[in-house]
Amino acid sequence: MASKAQKNASFNIVVVGQSGRLQYEAALFAASLREKSSKFSGRLFVAEPQPGPLWSKDPRISNPDVTQLLKQLGAEMLPFENRFFGEAYAYGNKIELLREMPAGEPFVFFDTDTLITGEITDVPFDFDRPSASLKVEGSWPEPPLYGPQYTGIWKSLYDKFGIEFESSLDLTQPDEYWRRYLYFNAGFFYYRCPHEFGVRFEKYAVEIRSDPPEELACQSLSPWLDQVALPLVIHELGGGRDALPSGYLDGSVSTHYRLMPLMYARESDLAIETLEEVTAPNKVKKVLKQYDPFKRMIYQGRGHKARALFDRENLPRREHVIRNTLKRNGYWLR
Repeated sequence: MASKAQKNASFNIVVVGQSGRLQYEAALFAASLREKSSKFSGRLFVAEPQPGPLWSKDPRISNPDVTQLLKQLGAEMLPFENRFFGEAYAYGNKIELLREMPAGEPFVFFDTDTLITGEITDVPFDFDRPSASLKVEGSWPEPPLYGPQYTGIWKSLYDKFGIEFESSLDLTQPDEYWRRYLYFNAGFFYYRCPHEFGVRFEKYAVEIRSDPPEELACQSLSPWLDQVALPLVIHELGGGRDALPSGYLDGSVSTHYRLMPLMYARESDLAIETLEEVTAPNKVKKVLKQYDPFKRMIYQGRGHKARALFDRENLPRREHVIRNTLKRNGYWLR
């Protein structure tokens, strides 16, 4: 069991910032963290991929106003090199940035399209037991008609890296049902050391991509590669689906909104109130309104018109239905 000191340890937070949409999302994340989490005493890093052979264009933050705002909000820019992923698989940024984080210091990674809505230090992290987001659908794998099925596919990955498999299973769920198997959304994850976590995450992702088990022959790894490797890392390091009490992240303390039209369509009143509170100060507004979806949805009121199309108590079960409704009504902006 982790000590009380470990559970309450100061920790760092990291998100990715790069040209395009993510730079504005990074600024919004930082603004929400500073407004809603006054007790957070760790370092906030905005990890910035550097130009190199794996990028056709410069991936760094392109708007100097964004960089200035991030620094005003206390963020530290963290440059990192792409050795394995880059433009062809940008989700790999969350893997490769870990090697540049301070070793031996607990960290939480968040996808940039996250809003902090409460006091982050209230989250009872046990940094000795890693976990990740359970706000996930059964998106991977898609077992072929004639097999292998879920057990065969997942076990082949654990076997490939010599990781014990059986204790990863949730035996309260039916055999060959996707929830029986350890699977996360990579929208957040945490551990006591980014290097320990990152070495495994990088190794598993790279080797699964380059030399997958034959059981994966019919499976797509794009865009799922990070979420295929992540359970292996978490299980090997002694974490799991039950390591973090529910209701905090993807709950009262954070919202993974994905895109601004989806935020207004389906997220809580708390999330919308927080969004509009943290984007109101002029120093934030003058930067975020440079990004058209933020300008239209937040500052020109289109978000509330989109929100009126949906009943949050009876949302469609599938995200594509929400997206199609937004598109039909002219509110799909990204």
